[in-house]
This record gives sequence, structure tokens and C-alpha cells, in this order.
Amino acid sequence: MAKWLGRTAADLGRAIEAGKLHPVDLVESFLAAIANHPDGTRIYARTTPRRARSMAMAAAGRAKSGTRIGLLDGVPISWKDNFDAAGALCEAGSALLKGRVPTEDAEVLHTATAQGLVCLGKTHMTELAFSGLGLNPITATPPCINFAEAVPGGSSSGAAASVAFGLAPAAIGSDTGGSVRIPAAWNDLVGLKTSSGRLSARGVVPLCEKFDTVGPLAHTVEDCALLLAALEGSKPADLSGVTLAGAHLMVLETVALEDLRDAPAKGFEDALARIVTAGARLTHAARPEVAEAMAMAGQVFTPEAWGIWSDTIENAPQKMFPPVLERFRSGAAVSAATYVAAWRRLEVLRRIWAAATAGFDAVAVPTSAILPPDARRLLEDPAYFAAENLLALRNTRIGNLMGLCVLTLPTAQPSCGISLMAPPGQEERLLRLGSAVERALG
Repeated sequence: MAKWLGRTAADLGRAIEAGKLHPVDLVESFLAAIANHPDGTRIYARTTPRRARSMAMAAAGRAKSGTRIGLLDGVPISWKDNFDAAGALCEAGSALLKGRVPTEDAEVLHTATAQGLVCLGKTHMTELAFSGLGLNPITATPPCINFAEAVPGGSSSGAAASVAFGLAPAAIGSDTGGSVRIPAAWNDLVGLKTSSGRLSARGVVPLCEKFDTVGPLAHTVEDCALLLAALEGSKPADLSGVTLAGAHLMVLETVALEDLRDAPAKGFEDALARIVTAGARLTHAARPEVAEAMAMAGQVFTPEAWGIWSDTIENAPQKMFPPVLERFRSGAAVSAATYVAAWRRLEVLRRIWAAATAGFDAVAVPTSAILPPDARRLLEDPAYFAAENLLALRNTRIGNLMGLCVLTLPTAQPSCGISLMAPPGQEERLLRLGSAVERALG
């Protein structure tokens, strides 16, 4: 059974469909792999074996009777530990929520279960999802697939590690400022940030509700398309016949290409060259509305996070990792008037962006300007933590501020991704384009 552990979710679904793979055997293989992996407890906060086995048995029955719900029926996946699962601890990487046990599934978990997906368990994450680095000395810091001493990216850190290390074929995370895309990029995965409101966040521990989104991390664009459909109970995007011939991409120069480290710059340029070779046309453009929006990030993200968590945090601030605590507390300095004015201006900037990019199939940026930083230095140097965290999330935050859907794909450089940004609600079109780019990147 070990041969199945590194396969894509779609491949596993096809093997179940063909009668080559029994869902219960598959679940047992993953549960054993998690239990026996040297970093299993750094990746998974907890597994849900009773639930997984029950769901796998039901999927096996449907496979035997020819009544499978969809291609992923019987395929096990991991869930970030901010998604409620009835009867299982959900602590969102925080000692503040220690012992929290929800009584209902998050809506997307409920829908995915109805589509036949099997819940393997809950993965570690950044404390309350408020960092893009993946460092969490409170619970656990998962490993990075490429650099043993580095952080894996966050806040969906364990989600990415579960897939990269072969302990799940795919994972579900959340993205508020880059929390799906950074760990996906740093672990050579595909990650989809969905449009705000596309997938329900009911039953997901919030960070900033106006920005929180749900999205998959996987080995392929096909898996992301299938998972998006499973999370909302819809039909997956048709990825057949995709091509880059005639595609027109904007390469965003404003902010996104500043201060790139060597490897991300090389990975991005190589990816763009391959995309052009495959038939796409590129236009480089500077968009001043992006720089203006980025300057307001602290006026819209942190005050909302503080408004949601201030009472809980101040009841026991000593339970938090100080750099994360300070990020939350910085929201207290933003007045209500500043917050409202910033959001009103951001809505204007979104309209300007939409008009300026309407003629392009997508806008391309390097997913992150940096490689995964060293975990020990981040622990020992708060200034380094703050600087690296902001730079890690700089490019991904563009998609959140502009309200876009975004797909990150791995490049030829380890831990370096390229992101394609599209208008809100255009996930299917973005996934088709991403599938063509995936082919071009090899």
C-alpha cells in the first residue's frame, strides 16, 4: 500500500473507481504512515481514526454498489486545525483555545463529507492563523520539505507539510493574507486562494472575517479543481483542452518585484520564459493602486483581528508567542474612523484594479519574495521575525486586498512559486489557465 501514499488525490480516486484500491486499506495506510513518521506529531495536531474508518467503510460500500458520489469519494485528506470537526479538538494553534471541542462540523467539512471525502485529522497551524511563516512554539512548527532548519510557511503550515511529506494526498487550509499560498509555494505544491465568500467560513475559527477564505493545497491543479467542487458540492472545472496559445498575462511590477531574493527571482523569470514558449503573451505593468492599497494593509487587517480576539487575548496574553501577540495588539492603535475610511478607499482601488486588468487572462507575481527563513533565528530575533513575515506575505496580500482568486504553482526553483491572480468568482477560468501553465512548467 505504500506505493499509493505519494499519489495525487485524483489518482487515488481513479484507483478506487477501477477497483484497484479499497478505501479502508487506503485510510489505514495513511493513519499508519502518520503514526510512524518521525515528524508526524509536528504535522498533525491530531488524527481522527474512528471518523476516518467509518467514512472509508461507507465509501467502500458505495464503490462496491456502483454508487460513488464523485471521483474523490473515499479519498482521505487533512484539515487545518481551525476547521471545526464535531467531537474533535479544534484549537487553532493556540493555548487560548486549549480543550475546545465543537459539536458541529464546519460547513465545508460537512459538504466534503457528503461528497465522500474522508477526514484523516487536523493539522498544526500558526497561532490563530496570524503569521505567514509557520513558526509556532506554542503547539508545533511543522517541517519544510526542502530545508530541514527552515519554517514551512503559514498559517496552513501542517496542511502543506501533510501533503509534501506524503501523509495526505491533499489538504484544506484557510487564507487571509497568504496562508494557503505561502506554505504551498515553500513546499512545492499547488495552492488555491478562493474568492471571498465563494466557500463558506461557517465553523472556521476566524482571523479577519472580511478577508478569511477557504482553499485547497495539493500536488496538482486537477486536485485543486476537484477539491473546490467537493467543498461546495458543485461540478469541477473542465480542464480538458487547455492551452496557453493566445493567453495574455500581466506581470505586475508595482511592489511585487521589489526586493526579490535570488532564488524567487530566478524561479519567476524561468517560469515566465516557459509560459511565453508555450504561446502566452506578457505585458509588464506598474499599477499604483496596488502600492496605495498595500500601504493601508495595517489599517484593515489588524484592527479587525484585534476586534475579534482582544477580549480572549487580554484574558491570558502570557499564553501567546510574543511576536504574534504584538501583531494582534497593533490593531488597537487603529481608530474606527481610520478603519472605515481605509475600507471605503480600498473598494475604490479594487474598482480601478478591475478596470485596469480586465483585458488580461491573469496577473502574474512571484508568490513570495523570499525563501523559507531559519526557524531558530526567527525564535531568537523578534525584529527578524517581523521583517521576514511582512516580506513573506507581501505579494500574497495583493490578492486579498484586491479581493481576487489566486492560484500558486511551483517553479523550477525549490520553495519558489508563481501566482496567477484573477477576478473574484473566476476560479474555474483560473484553474483552466493554471492547468495550462502547469503543463508549460513541466
